[in-house]
Amino acid sequence: MPVTRYRMLFLTLAALTTATGVCVSGNIGFVGLVVPHMMRMILGPGHRLLLPASLLAGACFLVLCDAAGRILMPGAEIRVGIMTAFIGTPYFLYLLRRETRKMD
Repeated sequence: MPVTRYRMLFLTLAALTTATGVCVSGNIGFVGLVVPHMMRMILGPGHRLLLPASLLAGACFLVLCDAAGRILMPGAEIRVGIMTAFIGTPYFLYLLRRETRKMD
């Protein structure tokens, strides 16, 4: 069985599925993908603490992104979805790259 080929196939399918979900729900829905991963790295895998921490961190993340969008351009406003994409996408790519390195 060609493990590397199947690994790349399923990684690609997972990325496409995630991209489709983000396209349907919008960029703000991306927070629901990134913030729980951040909290899991900080708090560990225990769901009793992870779920409430993810809820609070997601809310704080959106408020901070909205505030940053309003502060960066005082005369105009950068939409919160754009701010979450600028912050969340590099972090999500970092997580994806880190996980693929663990597999090698």
